[in-house]
Amino acid sequence: MKNRFLFVCLFVTSICLAQITIKGKVYQVNEPLEGVAVYLNNTMLGATTNTDGEFSIPVKEGQYDLIISYLGFKKINYALNTTEYNKPLIFNLEETYDLLDEITIKKVIYDEDWQYNLTAFKQDFIGITELSEKCILLNPHVLYFDFNTNKNILTAYAKKPLQLKHKGLGYLITYELESFVRNKNTVTYLGYSRYQELKGGKRKQKKWKKNRLKAFNGSVIHFYKAVLNNSFTEDGFIVNQFKRVLNPERPTDTVIKKAKELVRLSSTKINFYTDIKRPKSALDSAMVVLKKIQLPKFIDYLYKSKLSKDDIITFKNEAFYLSFKDNLSIVYTKEKEELRYITRNAFSKKREPLPQTSSLIPLEKNIFLDRNGILINPLATFYEGYWSYEKFGNSLPLDYITDSNF
Repeated sequence: MKNRFLFVCLFVTSICLAQITIKGKVYQVNEPLEGVAVYLNNTMLGATTNTDGEFSIPVKEGQYDLIISYLGFKKINYALNTTEYNKPLIFNLEETYDLLDEITIKKVIYDEDWQYNLTAFKQDFIGITELSEKCILLNPHVLYFDFNTNKNILTAYAKKPLQLKHKGLGYLITYELESFVRNKNTVTYLGYSRYQELKGGKRKQKKWKKNRLKAFNGSVIHFYKAVLNNSFTEDGFIVNQFKRVLNPERPTDTVIKKAKELVRLSSTKINFYTDIKRPKSALDSAMVVLKKIQLPKFIDYLYKSKLSKDDIITFKNEAFYLSFKDNLSIVYTKEKEELRYITRNAFSKKREPLPQTSSLIPLEKNIFLDRNGILINPLATFYEGYWSYEKFGNSLPLDYITDSNF
């Protein structure tokens, strides 16, 4: 069965050409609040309120998630459309009593179990790529973990924003974790991030510039932007279309469940290595069924190769939409897989690196894609393959611009 990963980072940002300045004030019961973080989600654009509770952020025209965050108060996620902005914004924060913080987090024991869960969290959130190794979680002790052994579900909570220092990309990142759940082979995380440039000399700046371009090339954002520009073939992407169907050779989940129950209730000594060619009993039939569990649940059928822009997106009502049937297999030919990707699973066999291949699985129809290659609803898709391997440690702010002016 293929491992499936769903990585979600909430963001809504659209960047155009003209620039304006967004101004506003933040209050608490009519008293100005100093030190409130006000920023555009997943970008380097933000400010901190002054003694009068005022903030000012120069931005390019577009649509944004404006985040107003202050410890001990309810976070505000304000949908900002600069075309509708005509006067200073006013926000009133409400205090919050975090039951999790007061009761649960205080009971955290930083023992071997906590350390084990932390390692799993960092692998599933930051990643195991070469670049992610340079992304350091500075304050891991703000994390609390809950592991359900029966359902194999790991949940993570944070009582304060995560602070990450990415020495490979040159960013200090504040990440406000809203939720993190690893359920068997699926990982979902939601949150808000703010990027700040690290200081460094010419040598570091050159290294960061190179690494950022490497992180961008072949990424999800690179692909979407290249599709909009109709340059994805030139940029090294080959897009194929496939259909996913149930594997007729693999028993259904219901049949497998019944077989397991029959074996469990059997008083007969069972040799699981016996080769049963012709079942002579219900128990033999159950054993045959259980030997087929390892077969993939689904089979992918490729039925169209080298798609064009019109096969992937449509333009209607002054907006772009992902509007293809079934699923996309996307091959990025200008970079090979990392060795860590090839050997990421315990039973993986070493082989020669191939071009990076990812699958794009839509969860909705007609998914809105803004003019800058950003999904307005990132929950509408999930990714398999190489894009699922590249996690937060390979992420860039949405206002990152390459030398080629993507």
